[in-house]
Amino acid sequence: MKTCYIFGAAEGLPENFTKQNGDLLIAADAGLLHLERLNISPDIILGDFDSLGNVPQCGEVIQHPVKKDDTDTMLAVKTGFERGYKNFVLYGCTGKRLDHTLANLQTLNYIAEKGGNGCLCGDGFTATALKNGKINFTEKVKGNISVFSSVTKSKGVNIKGLLYELKDAEMEFNFPLGVSNEFIGKPSEIEVKDGTVIIIWSGDTKLIKS
Repeated sequence: MKTCYIFGAAEGLPENFTKQNGDLLIAADAGLLHLERLNISPDIILGDFDSLGNVPQCGEVIQHPVKKDDTDTMLAVKTGFERGYKNFVLYGCTGKRLDHTLANLQTLNYIAEKGGNGCLCGDGFTATALKNGKINFTEKVKGNISVFSSVTKSKGVNIKGLLYELKDAEMEFNFPLGVSNEFIGKPSEIEVKDGTVIIIWSGDTKLIKS
């Protein structure tokens, strides 16, 4: 599946990165600096460039005003959708500012609401939003996993193959029922029938079973 990769300016960078044919690579503002360190040229550079400090003069550049409703990451996601992409991986979009991290978790919700798949890659963890569907993990996954409702109520939540299982449960935004679960060396599955949940686990996107 072709993927839109978005590089932000914060933490959560891959140790190595290879772009495949058909993928789209977007640098969001100062995310360009991370790509330059990796000696990789993005397809698109966009943002208000307040963090970068200058407007790049190479490749396709899309400049937006500083005063706007969308974050640079959200602008990159919308650009990806406009170019026909539905699979997104966000790097450099978590860090010391909790508000920025929360904004990008909300961006995962936006991707799910639009019918796409999005992963937010942090330092040793990955997050995704799941709307009315299932996600499976291989038996090779180790560590912790948490599931949170990102809407008022998510119904029909099923968790199988983890230390703590749920069957047809209801999860609420204001109660962290699904925090600190664990992989136990078995194939596992998380399902939500009505609603949207944020799933955060130790490891990377390769642990998802297609």
